[in-house]
Amino acid sequence: MDSMIDAIVDGLFSVFVTLSKKSRKASAETKSLDAVEKIDFPFLGVIPIIRAPRNNAAELVAERLDKRIRDNLRDPRNNLFTSDASLQQSQFSFQRPLLIILDRNLDVATPLHHPWTYQALVHDVLDYQLNCVTVQDSAKDATQKSRHKGKSFDLSSRDKFWNAQKGSPFPTVAEAVQEELENYKNSEEDVKRLKHEMGLDAETDETVYLLSDNTVKLTSAMTSLPELLERKSNINLHTNLATALLERIKARRLDIFFEMEEKLMARRSTDESLVELLSDPLAGNPEDKMRLFLIYYVCTPHVTDAQVKQFTELLEKSGCDMAPFHHIRRWKTFSKTSPVQQPQYGGGGPVAVQMFSKLMNQGSQFVMEGVKNFAVKKHDLPITRIVDGLMERKSLTEVEEYRYFDPKAIRAPDPATLAKNRQSYPDAIVFMVGGGCFMEYQNLVDYKNRSTGTAKRITYGCTELLNAESFLHQLTMLGKQTH
Repeated sequence: MDSMIDAIVDGLFSVFVTLSKKSRKASAETKSLDAVEKIDFPFLGVIPIIRAPRNNAAELVAERLDKRIRDNLRDPRNNLFTSDASLQQSQFSFQRPLLIILDRNLDVATPLHHPWTYQALVHDVLDYQLNCVTVQDSAKDATQKSRHKGKSFDLSSRDKFWNAQKGSPFPTVAEAVQEELENYKNSEEDVKRLKHEMGLDAETDETVYLLSDNTVKLTSAMTSLPELLERKSNINLHTNLATALLERIKARRLDIFFEMEEKLMARRSTDESLVELLSDPLAGNPEDKMRLFLIYYVCTPHVTDAQVKQFTELLEKSGCDMAPFHHIRRWKTFSKTSPVQQPQYGGGGPVAVQMFSKLMNQGSQFVMEGVKNFAVKKHDLPITRIVDGLMERKSLTEVEEYRYFDPKAIRAPDPATLAKNRQSYPDAIVFMVGGGCFMEYQNLVDYKNRSTGTAKRITYGCTELLNAESFLHQLTMLGKQTH
């Protein structure tokens, strides 16, 4: 445990030292960090104010990081923050960045939740690592898997469609892909018509040259032939991804699981509907059902022994490994006697709207029949409520007991003085100990984008970027160790 905490502290310390050094170079470039998803990574270059909850791993990380920075500042010969103009600032200056260190125990439901946005769905149901996604062969090609292991696609920051749509609900993405495909076909028809009018139907080098030279003048759909080819490649990429996602959504009925989990987290569902879904042999796989039940168990304040017995019997019949539940049951029992509060997810659950009207009207290649289209209500996850409360210095019960560390202060500040100062923080780095997920990242992006007043800059990081499968595996290992 100590070695893990020290490794996290070393990583965070290195980040702030690096930021301090880079702040002196106006032309420096910010590089991606492992397990850190960038929202807006400014050159902060100053020593942070640290906030963390009590009685968990996040508090240990905060304490040791505070000590590590203090020890470095006391050593004038080896001070890695020297020559930084920010060191002349007042020790209570709230223009310094806020480092919020959180523990995964504050919200175990979100990493288990079936997502409905593009990037989170790709991470949940496909093999998505280091901005590269691999689409495995479909079930009908399973016999050839040893020879063909699937196709890989790079999803880089230069992909305009990915940047624009990665936070959108899947139905919106499917419609956007279809729209891009229609626009491309129209551009392609313009090119063919142009070639015919110019008498360049034969494919020769002269044809390509003349076509590239005249397209920019006579068409508005594209500027050059290479651009059209690149556009086609990008459309094919996202068509393949959307098709792969749609196949898995329909095969596992992931839209139904998403809808049920949203209602459970908003406390608007009933045991009868949950029993019906868990009993359906065609709905999802054992892991999907276990994720659904764990969310129900975490988000329901009081679950009787009779209810637990009923649900566990259904899960065992479906072939579920009950080890994750053993750990969550033990965790929930512990949390009742600790300061950990019941997380508030807000929202009212998704609302089904007209089903894929654009796709239906355009005769899309995406057969969406049987898949629900949801108008998802925007609501803040527990991590976002905490970040908002700390950045805006609001009086929220969730953050009342959070510890305050200032590595530049000679002594701990008076709580009364801190309570009077309500100046907000424009910059924050949010770090999750125990693993993070794209749903939390996207929720913070949405919060940042809709914030009014002073522009916020938020960076989300974590010890490990988890999808539900890997998080469930960790719960399984913990359950087997303690049961």
